[in-house]
Amino acid sequence: MEEKSKAELLREELAYAPTHAMKQIESGEVQAADDFCVGYMRFLDACRTEREAVAFMKDAAQAKGFVPFERGKKYACGDKVYFVNRGKAIILTVFGQKSVREGVRIAAAHIDSPRLDLKPNPLYEDEETALFKTHYYGGIKKYQWTAIPLSLHGAVYLKDGTCVNVSVGEKEGEPKFVVTDLLPHLAREQEKRTLEDGIKGEELNVLVGSRPFCADKGSELVKLNILKILFDKYGMTEKDFLSAELEIVPAMPVCDIGFDRSMIGGYGHDDRVCAYPSAMAAFDVENPQYTCVTVLTDKEETGSDGNTGLNSSYMQYFLYDLAETAGCAGYEVLRNSKCLSADVNAAFDPTFPSVQEKRNAAFINRGVVITKYTGARGKSGTSDASAEYMSFVRRILDDAKVVWQTGELGAVDAGGGGTVAKYIAKLDVDVVDVGVPVLSMHAPFEVVSKLDVYMTYRAVRAFYEA
Repeated sequence: MEEKSKAELLREELAYAPTHAMKQIESGEVQAADDFCVGYMRFLDACRTEREAVAFMKDAAQAKGFVPFERGKKYACGDKVYFVNRGKAIILTVFGQKSVREGVRIAAAHIDSPRLDLKPNPLYEDEETALFKTHYYGGIKKYQWTAIPLSLHGAVYLKDGTCVNVSVGEKEGEPKFVVTDLLPHLAREQEKRTLEDGIKGEELNVLVGSRPFCADKGSELVKLNILKILFDKYGMTEKDFLSAELEIVPAMPVCDIGFDRSMIGGYGHDDRVCAYPSAMAAFDVENPQYTCVTVLTDKEETGSDGNTGLNSSYMQYFLYDLAETAGCAGYEVLRNSKCLSADVNAAFDPTFPSVQEKRNAAFINRGVVITKYTGARGKSGTSDASAEYMSFVRRILDDAKVVWQTGELGAVDAGGGGTVAKYIAKLDVDVVDVGVPVLSMHAPFEVVSKLDVYMTYRAVRAFYEA
């Protein structure tokens, strides 16, 4: 083997040159990553909505020995509890050796994803076809949601308060739905629109039926037939749509991408690709030094507002309850705590290089990405992690031999975005974003690297065990 030159040796010592994870990992880790992602892919297929993700994690937590949290109860090191917030957010806690007075380790990820929500009064008939009116949720390119198979998920609360869970379009043999689009032959006027308005919000109407109830006289018999199907299956009437949360999502199964099967394609990577590794780290940690709190939250895609999002106080109140069991004030727990805001970043796409600045972009297969700040333009709307905390996280990952990189969310003034980090920072908690780089983020079909998913799991686990 040819000896390295003095310049090469010095460059290795002094320069920072992120490389493909395959050049940095130990033998056996590729298989470990592939094996880990089998479970992740099953989770992503099973959990198309935040409610389904919470139900999945609750069952998984119970199987791992977690029990419901009881306010005021004393807990010992190794005890495991969970707390569910309104069926759309969940907190997993593993108690550590140190008192919570000395702070806790928090990993927070969101489990909602961009989608189409049904309007409160969605069902209508037009020219003997039945359709749903929708209101898109989160940041989407509206044209991407046409002419693809869609499924319906959610919960309907009937007049008597009974909850009916709905899932149509995922299982073999079930019908699917679609938002139609114009054929190219008739789209001359549509094609004059800007890409942003190629499909307008009020044109995201979901086709759900075309057969009338019967040959009787009367109007809207196709709509009536759909209402009868819904009543026969779920016991719901049209008025029950007013007390329902029903979501339209892509009905495409998660799959391997590439000849080498190195990537995963599917709906909902943002941000369940960080939620799953965070939860698995919580399940695997045993007797940690600090109490580990994993928060899987809702509403991030619309600004974290609402009582199941982290711009509310539910996580703060939960930590206050932990403080009460330790006989200390809630602010003592918060100011001594540290957090990884587990959220995705935009992966560099060689087809669209101009929106990124390569030296400070995230790349697939270079490991978990640390995002010091998000925001837009002049770092507006971000917490911007301190140098001290960046050093702390960096040491943890290096000591655990986790492959990691840094990245900004696009070139300066090219756009930007936000995460839950700023809401956690508001509580006087040290926080930085870490997560998986994603190609085609917010599209109905996103792509991630298996190695990056696995390194995100290893990063959160190293943080919990430090």
